[in-house]
Amino acid sequence: MRRNEKTLTRLEFEVMSILWNLERPACAWDVLGEWPEPKPAYTTVATYLKVLYEKGYLDYSKNKGEGKTHMYEPLVSRAEYTRRTMQDVKKNFFGGSLKSMFSYFIREENLTPEEIQEILASVEREE
Repeated sequence: MRRNEKTLTRLEFEVMSILWNLERPACAWDVLGEWPEPKPAYTTVATYLKVLYEKGYLDYSKNKGEGKTHMYEPLVSRAEYTRRTMQDVKKNFFGGSLKSMFSYFIREENLTPEEIQEILASVEREE
C-alpha cells in the first residue's frame, strides 16, 4: 500500500465491496449504478475512488478512445482485506490471542451450545 492507512472507512469499504462484487474493472458510473439508495453524488464516488487509489487499494487504467474515463480494479482482494483486518482486531483488542477473541464472540453473540458445535464441526471439516 502506498500510504500507511490500512483500515477502510465505512464508505470506502462500500466502494470496495461494489468493486469486489463486480469482478471486473469499473468506472465511477459503474460503482454509482450498483450503490444502494440513497445514492451519493457522482463526485463523491469519484473522490472515494481517488482516495482508494492513493491508499493503494485500487489501480486504474484508461481505455483508448474513452477520454478521461478511469477504469478501477482492486489490488487487494476481499479475502486479503478481511485477513488483515481480523489480524489487527486480534492483535489490538485481544493481545494476539485467538482463544480470547473466540471467547469474546461466543459470549457477546450469545451462541447456543448447538451453534458452538456447528462451528467446531466446521473447523474440523477444514482440517
